[in-house]
Amino acid sequence: MIETRAPGKLFIAGEYAVVSPGQPAVLVAVDRCITVRLTESEDSGRIHSSEYGQAPLVWHREENGEAIVLEHRPADYVLSAISTVEELRAARGAAPRYFDLEISSELDDTDGRKFGLGSSAAVTVATVAALAEFYELRLSPAERFKLALLATIAISPNASGGDLAASTFGGWIRYSSPDRAALRAHREAHGVVSALNCSQWAGSSARRITPPASLDLLVGWTGSPASTEHLVKRVHSPGAAQDAAPAPEAGPAPEAGPAPEAGPAPVAAEPRPFSSFAADSHTLVEDLVTAFDDDDAQAALKTIRAARSLLQRLGETSGSLIETATLHQLCEIAEAHGAAAKPSGAGGGDCGIALAHSHTDAQTILTGWEAAGIRPLDLGTHREEGEIDEF
Repeated sequence: MIETRAPGKLFIAGEYAVVSPGQPAVLVAVDRCITVRLTESEDSGRIHSSEYGQAPLVWHREENGEAIVLEHRPADYVLSAISTVEELRAARGAAPRYFDLEISSELDDTDGRKFGLGSSAAVTVATVAALAEFYELRLSPAERFKLALLATIAISPNASGGDLAASTFGGWIRYSSPDRAALRAHREAHGVVSALNCSQWAGSSARRITPPASLDLLVGWTGSPASTEHLVKRVHSPGAAQDAAPAPEAGPAPEAGPAPEAGPAPVAAEPRPFSSFAADSHTLVEDLVTAFDDDDAQAALKTIRAARSLLQRLGETSGSLIETATLHQLCEIAEAHGAAAKPSGAGGGDCGIALAHSHTDAQTILTGWEAAGIRPLDLGTHREEGEIDEF
């Protein structure tokens, strides 16, 4: 049996902008994972996973032994990962073999609700790694990341790949995305082998960074799911600010308890092009990376606060609910105790993060979150997975 694990992730800064080629973001891989167990089988392949319901997914090959035919499709990312690696396997002349996959996850609540930690990316990365080992393809981490991104954009063309990079490389990283539309078109025209080394990867990169030693990462879950794809499309849609106001946040009402002061009502921002947001985001991400490299905790906290303000502006000008009422409470409670906080990822629910000095009474923040109906998540940083090769 082959067993592979891939961690979930959290965005620290650079959300939304990172979907544009070359735009950077900072992410951290967390120490909760998706596990894929692969065993060889004789005449068909099955995927068993609580992630995709109780019915197993069954697949088999056509008579030529190459094309994968799917009898049931609840697990598109897994299937895309399989077909992508199988294409590479065939191109390298390795014989096809049947296998079963068993998938388990630590990225969900006990009732199956996702925490917003990038389960689709993690399962894609873990599946690619398992098949690469099964077929003895001897792929570098960068090659596994590239295959995972090629598989992902076949299903979700706008995916930045930041979550895949975090799941592949572990630790804290600065990441910038390639032109995925060009990559997808190149693969369709020339195949996966050519796509792994084509010029369309230009502008994409990942490198390790280390946060200041005096800062701790705190994570709170709002209990409300968010649709990253929907929010990203809304923000990028022309005239989004003229759309109807977004619906109120779903999910459980906060428990009774003192609410932090929200401060004065924000002044409606003038509509500004997304390019302005992206330029400001680029500057803030580089400022955060510099603060990390210089072990400058105060500069890092200042930049996190600026990143939150930038997301608030984007929400106002696009008419999108990025910082929900619960995320607002999460941030304000953390700020009241000297931490810097913001939504993580697309917002609209899911998780918020806070960076706090190690001398801060973190338990006070966590208790305040719980009183507001926010669930603290006990998350650490997943270990770094080898060297990051050049893309």
